[in-house]
Amino acid sequence: MTNEQKTLSCIDCAVKACKKGDAEKYPEFCLTKNMDQDLLQEALACYQEEENNRVMFTAASVESDFYGKMTRVEETVEFAKRIGAKKIGIATCLGLLEESKIFAKLLRKKGFEVYGICCKAGAVPKTEIGIPEKCENSGKTMCNPILQAKMLNAEQTDLNVSIGLCVGHDSLFNKYSNALVTTLVAKDRVTGHNPCAILYNMHHYYKNLMED
Repeated sequence: MTNEQKTLSCIDCAVKACKKGDAEKYPEFCLTKNMDQDLLQEALACYQEEENNRVMFTAASVESDFYGKMTRVEETVEFAKRIGAKKIGIATCLGLLEESKIFAKLLRKKGFEVYGICCKAGAVPKTEIGIPEKCENSGKTMCNPILQAKMLNAEQTDLNVSIGLCVGHDSLFNKYSNALVTTLVAKDRVTGHNPCAILYNMHHYYKNLMED
């Protein structure tokens, strides 16, 4: 698809007028300006559902009270408190198990019950589900995000925290988790788990990524 053919959306906007609802400044392609009103009302109706309303209210209150003051670790703890969570599940990458242990220690200090599942739990060989042997160069045992979700479901956790699950594995974990999921760490082995580092350097050290 050429630049002339692409469909413009929020990622092409430089105005950000929707933050204040300044309709006079909306660009012609603005999704708010051209919003499907039925779809908007459908989404708004969902916020009237009890759990959705509670989560949105709590998220907004944490943001309002601690914007720019709390780290994501602190915000996660505060959010869990305010939604009344008692038992926190941690779905962790084996490579971030030490970080997960520290986070679990903090949660327990704050009065939560904590139950964590490592991605390699079950120790199932990758080849057992048809993954090619060549993929064993990063380890013989498969990551098992669906098992992680099902084990936390069995523990009846109130909130699950994702720590460093691989791209795609995190998608499956979220899909099968019964409890709400929030991400504490997005794994990026190259940048020390700071994916935005690449985006900030896209036109410098990583400009080759923009080449066809």
